[in-house]
Amino acid sequence: MVNYKIGLDMNDILYIGYNILLTLLLAIFKDPIAVIFIQMVVAALSVILVYKISMLIFNRLTAIIASVLYAYSWDITLWSTYILTDSFFISLLLLSIYCLLKFYDSGKNVYKVLFIVTALYMLVFRPAGIITVSFLLLYVVIKLDRATVWAFFKKYNYIIGSVFLAGVLVAMVVLSGNKLDPLIASMQFNAKKVLYNVYATGWIFDKASAFDHKYRPNYTINIMDSLILSFIINNWDNILMLYGRRALALVGRWVFTVDLTSVRGVLRFGWYSLPVMMFLIGTIEIIRNGLSKKASVLWMAILASCVFCIVFFIDSMYRYRAPGLPFMFITVAYGVDRIIQLIIVVTKKYVGKLLWNKRKYSL
Repeated sequence: MVNYKIGLDMNDILYIGYNILLTLLLAIFKDPIAVIFIQMVVAALSVILVYKISMLIFNRLTAIIASVLYAYSWDITLWSTYILTDSFFISLLLLSIYCLLKFYDSGKNVYKVLFIVTALYMLVFRPAGIITVSFLLLYVVIKLDRATVWAFFKKYNYIIGSVFLAGVLVAMVVLSGNKLDPLIASMQFNAKKVLYNVYATGWIFDKASAFDHKYRPNYTINIMDSLILSFIINNWDNILMLYGRRALALVGRWVFTVDLTSVRGVLRFGWYSLPVMMFLIGTIEIIRNGLSKKASVLWMAILASCVFCIVFFIDSMYRYRAPGLPFMFITVAYGVDRIIQLIIVVTKKYVGKLLWNKRKYSL
């Protein structure tokens, strides 16, 4: 902490938000155990945000079920015990989405400002934040009224154009002065590591497993003298196969070991696939009940974590999937809610028929 300086390396720039937060916490509390305790408290309090988000989109029953799923999730608990970006990032993402939904619900500018601040902070908290904020902005675009946007651009076209040109000029000056060379070099180095250590070996996770897509990669550099572009284009078919396996692996390792030839295998499949079924039911019911536009923010948060895992790699402990879990829980909770409501309706219907028949024949 005494001698540390912020440099222009990828790990300095893209994690600067978390590095500053961690430094402040260690400066104040001195003990890393205190940092873990704070993480756990923040993660626990975030159950309130899960409840509030569920209430803003759905109803109280869904909110209660989602809160219970979040509170008892092993992944949420696990990452709050490590001094890593994950736990604080999940809480920050929940806060950002709550502020966004609350702004649309109440129209109060304080929530808009809070969303902008939290979104900007996520951009520099860790690299995954860039993808996450991009998907959240896509949700904002979906919600925008085209006529209002066009009127805004017509009114402030000169200001917007000036800001854009100023940004381009600043970028040109910075790039021409070679100020960002260390950042670009470190990003290229990390990209090469991912390509040659993960892509070329066909790894789904960050280490070898029995489910990897093994192939013989083509290392020829023949596209714009770029190692990265050449590798991706020359091996595109195998890379797509790798992405497909990762998409399946996001559900869990169990998808690769499904056994429907024995009673135990069928029961195991039913147990592990139950959350997936509830998620699908929740998604279908969201569409059927006309909640797609409002609830799409959940899908954006889930897609952001999935895209990061598919494009780079899935941590063997499913660390990079964790930010999408609270929003999966909310969708699953809505699926469970719809099943409960269906059971109640069916029960009332048949109980009513039984009571009617009893009165009929008792006469």
